[in-house]
Amino acid sequence: AMPEKGQKEVAMADLKKVRKEKGKKIAKTLKVGKASKRPKQPASEVTRRKKKSVQSYNIYIFKVLKQVHPECGISKKGISIMNSFMNDIFDRMATESTRLLRTAARKTLSGGDIQTAVRLLLPGELAKHAVSEGTKAVNKYLENQASK
Repeated sequence: AMPEKGQKEVAMADLKKVRKEKGKKIAKTLKVGKASKRPKQPASEVTRRKKKSVQSYNIYIFKVLKQVHPECGISKKGISIMNSFMNDIFDRMATESTRLLRTAARKTLSGGDIQTAVRLLLPGELAKHAVSEGTKAVNKYLENQASK
């Protein structure tokens, strides 16, 4: 039992009306309070606040896992640990490369500074692999930029 064309238009209009009313109710609850220094806006102009994005390596950890071991999975706790590990390594590399810049009395960070920081932070064979993978990634990026 399909509604006729006229009935369908009425149903759509009712749906739009309900959505509009719902939007007004939400806007009223989100009105700016007295403590805020921003000027008050009419209820119709107030919208929901954008959810603050949290940056993480979750997607990339999962992609690398699937490249290395396609049959394996990883738990939320495992992802969380790997994410913390990545943040820690990133912070250490940033700190070490900043220290290198200060000792060299320079202001511009170069690829060589990052490589040196990696060699100082990571032990032996791991540092060699990290440097070669980093170089490979930079070269791939530069090739893609040149082809655009």
